[in-house]
This record gives sequence, structure tokens and C-alpha cells, in this order.
Amino acid sequence: MTVTWWMLPLALALLSGLLCPLAGTLLLVQGRLFQANLISHAVLPGLAVALALGLDPGLGGVVSGVAGALLAERFSRPASSGGRGDEAVLNTVLAGFLGLGVLLIPLLRIRVNLEAVLFGDLLAAGLPDLLRTGLSLLVVLGLLSFRYRQLVFLGVDPLGAASSGLAVGRLRLLLTFVTALTVVSAMTAVGVVLVIALMGAPALLALEGAISLRQALWRASLIGALLAGCGFLLAIQPAINLPPGPLIGVLSLLLLPLVLRRRDSAG
Repeated sequence: MTVTWWMLPLALALLSGLLCPLAGTLLLVQGRLFQANLISHAVLPGLAVALALGLDPGLGGVVSGVAGALLAERFSRPASSGGRGDEAVLNTVLAGFLGLGVLLIPLLRIRVNLEAVLFGDLLAAGLPDLLRTGLSLLVVLGLLSFRYRQLVFLGVDPLGAASSGLAVGRLRLLLTFVTALTVVSAMTAVGVVLVIALMGAPALLALEGAISLRQALWRASLIGALLAGCGFLLAIQPAINLPPGPLIGVLSLLLLPLVLRRRDSAG
């Protein structure tokens, strides 16, 4: 038996670790990280419908995830009016789309490994998963290359960005699409539930002490790759033999004391 069987899953873990924190950092600086949590649950109906139609599940997941985010935004109140009740709207849409996805599986009579969808299955990764994640990373890098200054403006002063004529709605729609693409791409690595940990924890640590958004982005991406790579290599050790996705989620939790320590030292 060759020792190279783990190389493709490791490559996917590293790419997911690079990708997820980039989108997570952009959402975090705008105070919209919960949108990633919403999208990660809203992709399930699209995955089910795409499988039933014989289409690429990733395509269905992106469409469904964006639809869930747009629906939540439609029923949320603008920030200028206080936005009270927005959390209830987001949680309701999240639960509704997740429930719809679970119901569609028996209704459409399709076979879906829910555990793999929710928590990932790196050991079952194939070349299409790797290519999809690599393409998603290129899309995110493209967004950063062409819209970096606008994203900084939107993160620092969203009201000022809107009043200056910046197409805030269009930019947020692009970010929503990129987030959905990120979630679907990381589905094989950590699943649609645990992806939020890989998007949030590295971004939290990277933003502490960062002097620019660019610095926070590359820091978060590096931390995410290290987290995902170490989590995978640790999981496949014979003495441990645990699912990589959940283990990466637990390692993300262990970053929180480092965030607190940085905050205390900075204060």
C-alpha cells in the first residue's frame, strides 16, 4: 500500500484552510459573519434538488445558499432603523432551509450521506473536489484584487460607503456569492456545519493587532491552512483515527484562548 493516498485529502484540507478564512475575515470586519452560518445551512435544499435532477450538487448548493441569504436580507430591517429582530429572521431562515433540505431527501427519494454533508469526509475527497476548491480560491482572490479598496471602505464605514455612491448592495451580493461558493467548496473538507469554525476562528486571531485588512487576510489564511493541515494529519494517525472535519472544528475552538490572550496583552 502506498503512502500517497493521503496527499489529495491533505491538499484539499490546505486549500480549504486557505480559502475559508479569507471569506470569513471579509464578513467579520463587516459584522456579517452570521451570514456564513446561514448560508452553510441554506445550501442543503439546493444540494438535494441538484442530486435529484442529476446536476452538480455544488451548483445547487451555491444557488440555494445565495437564495437563503437574500431571503434573510429581504426580511431584515435596515441598520438605520435599528435592525431589531434581525437575529430572529436569520435564525428562522436558517432553520427553515435546513429543515426543507432534510425533508427533500425522502420526498425526492435520493440517497444522501447527511453525516458527510454536515461534518465533511476528507478521506472520500476526489480530484473534482480539489479543483472546485482551487477555483473558489481564485474567485475570492479575484474579488480581493479588483475590489480591495471598496471592501475596506465598506468594512470601516458602511454608511459612508453608501452615501459616497459605492454600490454597496452589489458588493454585498458578490460577497454573498463568494461565501456560498466557499461553503460548498469546503463541504468535503469540514462539512456545511463546521465550515463556520474555519471561517471564524482564524479571522478572529488574525484581526488582533493587524494594521490593515490585507495583513489580517494573509494572517487568517495562513492560520487556517495550518489548522486544517494539522487537523487532518493528526486525525489519520493510527493511535487517534478520528474524523478530520470534527477534529478541525475542535482545534478551531482551541484558538479562542489565544485570541483572549492577545486582547489582554494589547489592553
